[in-house]
Amino acid sequence: MNMQMELTVMAGNAVQRQTVLSLRETIARIEDRGVPGCVRSAKTADPAGFRRGKEEATRRKILPLGVPQFDEVLQGGLPLEGMMEIRNAETPDAGAAAGFVAALAVLYQRQKKENGRLAPILWISQTLAACEAGQPYAPGLKAYGLDAERFLFVSARTVKDALWIAETALSVPVFAVVVLEIRGNPACLALSESRRLHVRARAGGVPLLVLRQAGEEEASSAFFRLQVKPAPAGERPLPDGSVLCGSIGHPAFHLLVEKSRRQASDDIFLEWNAHDRRFYSLDERRSAALQTNDEPTDPVDPLSASADRPRRAQPMGRLLAFARAS
Repeated sequence: MNMQMELTVMAGNAVQRQTVLSLRETIARIEDRGVPGCVRSAKTADPAGFRRGKEEATRRKILPLGVPQFDEVLQGGLPLEGMMEIRNAETPDAGAAAGFVAALAVLYQRQKKENGRLAPILWISQTLAACEAGQPYAPGLKAYGLDAERFLFVSARTVKDALWIAETALSVPVFAVVVLEIRGNPACLALSESRRLHVRARAGGVPLLVLRQAGEEEASSAFFRLQVKPAPAGERPLPDGSVLCGSIGHPAFHLLVEKSRRQASDDIFLEWNAHDRRFYSLDERRSAALQTNDEPTDPVDPLSASADRPRRAQPMGRLLAFARAS
């Protein structure tokens, strides 16, 4: 009888130990960390659905951007599988956030095309988000660097519909990137749902960009979370190295890193060059342009004088009231 009880206790402990090992492995893979050796030796199956075997890389696949400050925050570059979240705090900034996501989609599409893939892009937009910020415009996307013929746009009435479409698309490893555009912080997209999306994206080998309009910062299973704001654009550069005075140059973005294992010490300022299809550091490009321009002779009053009045405003006197008009 005592022997039977001991065997029962040992069996229960083994089940508990196996459960703990499985949870540790799942958490480690979701957080993209190395799995402990004891867990690797004890586990033979992958409950999270990730690929296993000798060919599995210890580090996640990345796409370097060529901007050292940004690549350092992203731990080497954009993740080629898994979830990444981009948000804007206010509705007027939705255009900047959508432009930044579109630039990332260009990079993902180009990377897939270089590998001989069709590289279609799937953009899933909640109807409410599209009503507030508008829908993508095909000629503008083409000028931005995207292949509009391989751009699929889906309008979902509810967030649940958008999540269902996203999960289904992530299980088909044909898309260069899947964009999920939602508004605010809906209850049906909480931490558990984001974890499921992240796991599905990693298992399918597809990057997922969650674009959250006018949403607050909240817990997420994404690799990274960036808040995007518009930044002042410079003047358009000319082939001879000068700039076209009075023009508007490339789109510029102000990034605030909200979630990353390598927190940025300062805010990141980038601009997108659609012709080169790459990001540039804003300071690097501006410094080259500013070196070609002379400082204005009168930075306080750069406007020319009016024809019927002196150049500078006359000092105010002690006028207490104006004369009556009638």
